[in-house]
Amino acid sequence: MSRIAGSTRDVAIWGFRRQTVPILTTLAACLIDLLPVVAAAPLIPDFAYLVLLAWRLLRPELWLAWMALPLGLFDDLVAGHPLGQSMALWTLTFLVLDLVDSRVGWRDYWMDWFFASLAILGYTAGTWYVARAMGSRVDPMVLAPQFALSIFAYPLVARIVIALDRWPPAR
Repeated sequence: MSRIAGSTRDVAIWGFRRQTVPILTTLAACLIDLLPVVAAAPLIPDFAYLVLLAWRLLRPELWLAWMALPLGLFDDLVAGHPLGQSMALWTLTFLVLDLVDSRVGWRDYWMDWFFASLAILGYTAGTWYVARAMGSRVDPMVLAPQFALSIFAYPLVARIVIALDRWPPAR
C-alpha cells in the first residue's frame, strides 16, 4: 500500500511541526541567556527577542498576540528580567506588528528589516525605561552599540529562522 502525499496524517504532522518549531526555537533562544558570558557593557543582542521577531515577521498568521505572554514569561524567568518586562514588550511588539500587517498591503525583505529595526528600537528603549523605573541611572547612549548590533544581527537570525521553517528540504 503506497502512501498518498498530502494525506490527513501528513497534513497533521506538518501542522503540528509548523506550530511547535517556532515555539521551541524561541524557547531555545531564551536559554542562550544561561550561557556564562560576561560583558562590561550591554553589547550582546537579545537573541530571544530577535528569534521571536523573525518568526513573527516570517509567519504572521502563526501566532496571535496573546502568545507573546507565555513566551515572555519564560524569557523573564530564564533571563532574570523584572517579571513582566518581556511579557509586556513582546506583547506590545505583536500588537504593533498586527496593526502594521493590517495597514501595509505587502512587505518585502527590506520592509521587514525596517519594521524589525523599529521594533528593536522600541524594545531597547522599553528595557532602558524598565531599568530606569527600577532605579538604574544608565545613560540611554550606553545601549546604542547593543541596538546597532541587534539591527545587524537580525538578518542572520532571520536566515536561520527561514532555514528552520524550510527544514527538512523538499525532495
